[in-house]
Amino acid sequence: MNEKGKKSLLAVLTGAPIGCLGGLIGLGGAEFRLPVLVGLFKYSTRQAVAFNLAVSLITLISSLAFRLPQAPIKELTAILPIIASFIAGGMIGAYTGANYSKRLSERTLEKVILILLVSIGVLLVAEGISPVVSSGIAMPLPVAVLVGIAFGIGIGIVSSLLGVAGGELIIPTLLLVFGVDIKIAGTASVLISLPTVVIGMIRHASNGAYAEKKEWKELVVPMGLGSILGSFIGGLLIAYISSSLLKLVLGFILILSAIKMFTKALKSARISTVAVTPPADGKQ
Repeated sequence: MNEKGKKSLLAVLTGAPIGCLGGLIGLGGAEFRLPVLVGLFKYSTRQAVAFNLAVSLITLISSLAFRLPQAPIKELTAILPIIASFIAGGMIGAYTGANYSKRLSERTLEKVILILLVSIGVLLVAEGISPVVSSGIAMPLPVAVLVGIAFGIGIGIVSSLLGVAGGELIIPTLLLVFGVDIKIAGTASVLISLPTVVIGMIRHASNGAYAEKKEWKELVVPMGLGSILGSFIGGLLIAYISSSLLKLVLGFILILSAIKMFTKALKSARISTVAVTPPADGKQ
């Protein structure tokens, strides 16, 4: 097998278990893919974010195809203004986040992503210890729409910076702030994430992130297909595994892997900087 074939096979083999873990806790697994893209596939942080976003799009389309036929249309229609406000805010946030990431140096971007991944890991641990329950805050519809836009902007920025769909942030927000039922929060999250991810990809593409077309064939599509297969398997296993315990374990794994991968990348960057810096007296 040639190098391209090995890379595609590795993409499938890493995408599947990550997708399975994501399926077990109701997420796409993008948070766990990012350290793998940086640590195992040796992409720069900026490249990893863009490719992670592309794989997220594939998993979202698949998830929507599975969910929509069984979706409670009446309940979804009732929260349509909230969904629309999240989408509007998410698109603004994704556009802003992609532009912001372009201005950041590679090292600064790594630090920002490390903080965001650790924060998501902490959130997973917190949910594992004390699962989120639907409650909601009473507010008039115009206020709810404005709040939805504000949350959407923040989540869209995180989505573009990490290359994730944002379900780990969207679903708790729908539950805690808007009192959306857990049964429809997942489908609503997918509907919100799709346009957010597309806008983020468009901005990353305009920054030249997808100039290498071969990466779609060798990495993005195989990893996306592996993630879809893994998500399906995870969905089948969910009845046999404690979701709370899994979130607790995966939260710690995400924190540790993010710290390990990105501190290693930062250390490598410092070594490279020292290596190319000439001595103070100008001698080579």
